[in-house]
Formats: sequence, C-alpha cells, structure tokens
Amino acid sequence: MVVISPSGLAVPRRRRILGAPSWVLASATVMALLSLVPLGFVMWATIQTGMETASRLIWRPRVGELLLNTILLIVFTVPLCSVLAVALAWLTERSDMPARRFWAWLSITPLAVPAFVHSYAWIGLWPGLHGLQAGIAISVVAYFPFLYLPVSAAFRLLDPALEDQASALGFSPVAVFFRVVLPQLRLALCGGGLLIALHLLAEYGLFAMIRFDTFTTAIVEQFQSTYNGVAANMLAVVLVLCCFALLGLEALLRGRRRYARLGSGVARHAGVKRLGRWRYPVLLLPVITAVFALGIPAWTLGRWLLAGGTAIWQGNEIGLALTQTLGICVVGGLATTVAALPIAWLSVRRPTRASRFLESCYYLSSAMPGVVVALALVTVTVRVALPLYQTVATIAIAYIIMFLPRALVSLRTSIAQVPVELEQAAASLGRSPFRALWSTTVRLAAPGAAAGMALASLGILNELTATQMLAPNGTRTLAMAFWALTSEIDYAAAAPYAVLMVLFSLPMTWLLHHQSRKISGR
Repeated sequence: MVVISPSGLAVPRRRRILGAPSWVLASATVMALLSLVPLGFVMWATIQTGMETASRLIWRPRVGELLLNTILLIVFTVPLCSVLAVALAWLTERSDMPARRFWAWLSITPLAVPAFVHSYAWIGLWPGLHGLQAGIAISVVAYFPFLYLPVSAAFRLLDPALEDQASALGFSPVAVFFRVVLPQLRLALCGGGLLIALHLLAEYGLFAMIRFDTFTTAIVEQFQSTYNGVAANMLAVVLVLCCFALLGLEALLRGRRRYARLGSGVARHAGVKRLGRWRYPVLLLPVITAVFALGIPAWTLGRWLLAGGTAIWQGNEIGLALTQTLGICVVGGLATTVAALPIAWLSVRRPTRASRFLESCYYLSSAMPGVVVALALVTVTVRVALPLYQTVATIAIAYIIMFLPRALVSLRTSIAQVPVELEQAAASLGRSPFRALWSTTVRLAAPGAAAGMALASLGILNELTATQMLAPNGTRTLAMAFWALTSEIDYAAAAPYAVLMVLFSLPMTWLLHHQSRKISGR
C-alpha cells in the first residue's frame, strides 16, 4: 500500500509511518550510550570507592585549594574576556574604525595558536611568570575569540529599530548601549562564557607550564606519576560536578526571554557609528590585543627558531610527528563526522523528544574535560576490553565523545538545506533507506560535512591530555612532541612543532570567520 506525499510522489506507507530507518535510530542510540561512558565512569568510580573513602578524598585541603584556584580563574577570566570581546566586536561591526574587516579576522586568529603554545610564548619572554595572575592573563588572550565570534555575529543580526526608539526617547548613546544593546547580547555572552569556562576546566598544558594547579593538572600528574586511580577518580568527580554547576549557571543566566524580532517587514542592518576624533585612537585596543595574542607567540617562536638554527629541524622526527598528526586528525575527524550523521539527520528530519534527548547526551559528554574521558576509556578498556587499550580505535572513540558536537552543528545546518522530497523520491524508485539517504542527503550535505570534519580535526590537532593517555605506544603527534621537548626545557627544539601546529590551524580560523559572516548574510 502506498500514500501520496506532499510533492505528489508515491511513498511506501510502511516506510512513511516508521519514519526514521532502524539503522539510523540504532546508530544514534549507540553513539549516545558511548558518549555517556565518562558520566557512567564517574558514577561507578564513586560507588566503587565507597562513600567513606570518597568523602575523605574529596573533603581535604588539597581539593579545596584546587577548587579555589578554579573559581578564581573563572571569575576573573570570563568577565575580562567578555569586556574585551564586546569592545572589539562593537568596533569591528558597528564603528567606522579603519580596516575593521582586517581587525575582525585578527580577533579570531588567536584560535590558531594552541593554549599551551601561548603559555610557552609568554614564558619565553618572562621565565618567572607563574601563578594565578599569569593564568588569567594568558587565558584571556588565548580564549577571548570564543566570545568574540558569537558576540560579533549577534551585533550583525541586531535590529537597530530598538536603538532608534531609545534614542528618540532621549537616552544617551551610553544608556542605549547598556539598556538596549547589551541585554540582547545575553545569549551570545552566556554561550561564549560557558565555552571558555569549560575550556579553563579542561586545559592542562597552559597551566602546567606556568605551574598553576588546577583539577586537570592534578589528575594528570597523579595518573602519570603514581597511577593513583582512586585519588584521580575522586578529583574527576569534583571536576564533573564543576561542569554541571557551570551548565546550570549558564541556563539560569540565559533565562527564557524572547530575542527574536516580531513585526512586519524585514529588519535592516545597523548603520556604522561615526567615531570622529576617536576614529584612530580606538585602534589602540585591537593593536594591543593583537600584540599580546599574536605578536608575543610570533616573536618567541621566531627567536627560538633563529637561536636553534637548522639543527632543530630534524627532518625524520618532525616528518614522523607531522605524518602521525595528520593521520590521527583525518581518522578522528572522519570518525567524528560519520558518528554525527545519524543524530544530525534525526534532529532535522524527525525532531522528536527522543531525538532531542539523544542530542543532549552528546553535548553533555562533550562538556567533560578530556582527562575525564581518557580516564573513563582507560578503565573500560583495561577491565572489559583489554585488546582495545592504547589502540587507534580507543583514541578515535575519545575524539568522537569530545568533538562530535562540532561536526553535528555543521552537518545539521547542511541537512536542513536539503529538501526531504529528494529522499522520498529516491525511496519511491525502490532504493533502500540507506541508499536513498546516501544518494541524496549525504551527497548534497557534503560541504557541511567537510566543514564539520575540519572543525573536529582542529580540536584533535591541539588536543594533548587524552592523546597522551590513550594513543598507541610509539605515537608522537606535534602536540606530544612539543610538550615532551618543553618539559625538558628545550624550547628551541620545540619551536618547529609549534609553528607547524599554528600553520595547520590558520585555515580553520579563516573558515570560522567565513562561516560566521555567511550565517549573518554578510
């Protein structure tokens, strides 16, 4: 029996009623269960340890010290990043500042420099740099682009009619900004601030290099030095609780206000504000930011490259690290993109409560630090699937858990732009659900899949802790080689690896900038 679709094509009734192919739902469910492994590990570790032992390990001075460091780091870094990002976004999107397109791209470019390379660069200039102040300063220049991207996009999409009405009521430009514009940036500020806070929880290399203790540095040190699984697991429990607290705080601050424009017509683009005599003095902000975020890494890397000369360019070692890095990025990026395809299709074609629940599992797990994901997979593979321990499959699973949302966002946007009638037409011609999906939606969504794979690969390229703990013996990526040499205080030999990481990351930052402007129609 057949039914007629809205496009006039005959579609088998059974397929239409069942909706999603069984293999799509099964694949999405398996990936969701896989993503929940770190959370299950944390719960299992707490139960296995016992409440008495767990309480003794959690309620101790060392944990309090790490928690205070974490809170202070987030409390100072996120607001400073917010102020800097909003100021730069307003200058590059709303003012007539000279060369604002160029400064907009430079404001995103610091993402091409891994956070631990920022730390390496600053220590190269100031060897005595360490502690909370150093952590805040380096974190601001390394992570503010995560706020600049959504805030600048929000500025491009704001309807200036509200600002015009406020000005007509007699409000000063400063009052209009704080009472009309800034409240409309709440979603962007909350989302970007949450992303930065989660990165601060997960970061290892940046803080280990400046000798600033966090939960992640303490977990890695215990795991690598004494393999103290119980103590490391309890620190991981506190770290995950911090992640949940941040997620809850972001949801509370975000609220449920309406931000969409309601009314007839199309919102116009905001005009450019004339800065007058301040047009050139305001250049000091993007210039100083670029000097600290890009100039210091460039200067330090150049200085160490000149000091090391040609001797530091060890062709065989660098070639091996580059080859293995590209191989891991390709394998991990491809696996992540393929794993994201089922849930991306479900979220667009079958947006039910079940699909939204599965999607939330992915985002929840991706918020967990890489060290917790690595500890979970180490425990599971050692106790249940020992042949998988330190294999390519295990590290690929870790990358899927950590970076799947990056591929999911790009895939979901591309699939939404493919007419569902094409799949129905392919099915009506007798093709199986898999072949119908492959020959239509997957092929037409290939550009989005490529972008998602590139963004996931960028995260894999700069990932350090999970790769160190899970990669097969003999693996030496650019990040691992760089970290090993800096641990030996051989900064000159580490410079080529840092340069290669930055060079391979630069195209990804351009892609982020291009996509951000494309989404807003600019």
